[in-house]
Amino acid sequence: MIAVTGASGLLGTAVVRRLAAQHKSVRAIKRHNSDMSFLDNLDGKIAYHDADILDTLSLNEAFKDVTHVVHVAGAVSFNPRHAERVMDINVRGTQNVVDTCLANGVKRLIHISSVAALGRQKGQTIITENNKWIDSPLHSTYAKAKYLAELEVYRGQEEGLSTVIINPSVILAEGNWNLSSAQLFKYVWEEKPFYFDGSLNYVDAEDVVSLIERLLDAGVEGQRFIASAGKTSFLEFFEKVALEFGKKQPTIRLGKNVLKIGAIVESLRSRITGAEPRLTRETVRLAGAQFRYENEKIRNCLNFEFQPIDKTLKRCCGYYMEKMNPKKLTETS
Repeated sequence: MIAVTGASGLLGTAVVRRLAAQHKSVRAIKRHNSDMSFLDNLDGKIAYHDADILDTLSLNEAFKDVTHVVHVAGAVSFNPRHAERVMDINVRGTQNVVDTCLANGVKRLIHISSVAALGRQKGQTIITENNKWIDSPLHSTYAKAKYLAELEVYRGQEEGLSTVIINPSVILAEGNWNLSSAQLFKYVWEEKPFYFDGSLNYVDAEDVVSLIERLLDAGVEGQRFIASAGKTSFLEFFEKVALEFGKKQPTIRLGKNVLKIGAIVESLRSRITGAEPRLTRETVRLAGAQFRYENEKIRNCLNFEFQPIDKTLKRCCGYYMEKMNPKKLTETS
């Protein structure tokens, strides 16, 4: 039995789908009232189990008779008001997952981290798995949380749990485009006019799932692997997606100073209205950054080749064009 935490998320649904397609015994771990509509056609092929990674009692029930755990659940936010929640879910949640795996005799834990956990120093242009974490203003709360979560996984390895960490870059996938990185597609569909300098390190969700599938029983443990297919500028990414959608591409470049002012305005708007800020100081710090995550380690270890971005975007855009018609967009916005 393979348990998948965060089964309702963008990557979690892709993992569950692939494992079910391979006729694996899958337990999809979700929180109560999670939207599972993207897995509707798998009813009867997988087992659902309500649990919260912050609740060890429910997690213990979820991991009973489980041999492998794919830990996808986590919290992503660059909103300073959510810093405590981001730390709690990513760090304490992972600690609970590790402890529960050890308590239930789970054979293998695949932990989905992030390239953010690798850290970055000023002026660095190439980042590998050997990057040393150094506290820096360049690191977001999310990055620090994912780094500390990895330390919990390494602790589990030392205590006898077989583990592997996967560090994906920005995941491109079909799904609910109100969630996570899928919002990039929605941004272009709505013909937003603005873009900013900077680069996007990306990976196809299908590639991440393939790596998970192969690493579940691979003869390697106690290591982490970058999962990133390549790098492109935000402008080039938006141009490619706009071409697939037949939409207008962003043409107005926002400079760093404009973004800083926008972050201040958004912070005030957020405090007054209680809405999520569309721009924060942390996201502004990332704007304009130019660095690449090296994928040589995983390519050599598994003889693996990542899909080209044009193939990924064609599939993803085709999905959104078919499934997300204007009426549905209005209903889900």
